[in-house]
Amino acid sequence: MKEAINKINFIAIGVSAGGFEALNTLVTKMPAKFNIPIGIVQHRGIDSGAYLAKHLNNNSQINVKDVIDKEPIVSGRVYIAPPDYHLLVEREGYFSLSRDAKVNYSRPSIDVFFETVAEIYPKQCLAIILTGKNNDGAIGLAKVAASGGVAIVQDPKSAYALEMPMAAIKSVPSAITLSLSGIVEYLLSINHK
Repeated sequence: MKEAINKINFIAIGVSAGGFEALNTLVTKMPAKFNIPIGIVQHRGIDSGAYLAKHLNNNSQINVKDVIDKEPIVSGRVYIAPPDYHLLVEREGYFSLSRDAKVNYSRPSIDVFFETVAEIYPKQCLAIILTGKNNDGAIGLAKVAASGGVAIVQDPKSAYALEMPMAAIKSVPSAITLSLSGIVEYLLSINHK
């Protein structure tokens, strides 16, 4: 399953409807010594607070937290975009948050996040589209693939909502399509030793 790829230095995940269950499956399988930083954009309500990060952190070996503006990116952590802020990766190795206009009716937008990841980590990033009911992330995933990064899409047959995975596959036909358990196996296989 593991291909000859460049060393991955950042993993970006985009998810929407059905995301709580998908992330609960995926993040809780990451070991404490998973050495690649993971950033997640989950579409969620403005009033959702920090419950998602707290739940995942309490049920995972790896550290999970909501991003704070200008926070340095550290290996072995999972960072989640806070509600109503776009998440961006900056060249200096930190995250920034933005209240710019919604993209694809979303803030945070997966496309905005993936585009900055592709720019900062060309050939060294992996982007994953999980379950969701719109097409956010399809354009960003294409930019990741064009930058030489790895594009993975949850198999639509295993997704709670198949619209987002289907749009991603249409945008990046070469994307690797895997079940959630297959994605977990893939991530564990590329973990830096």
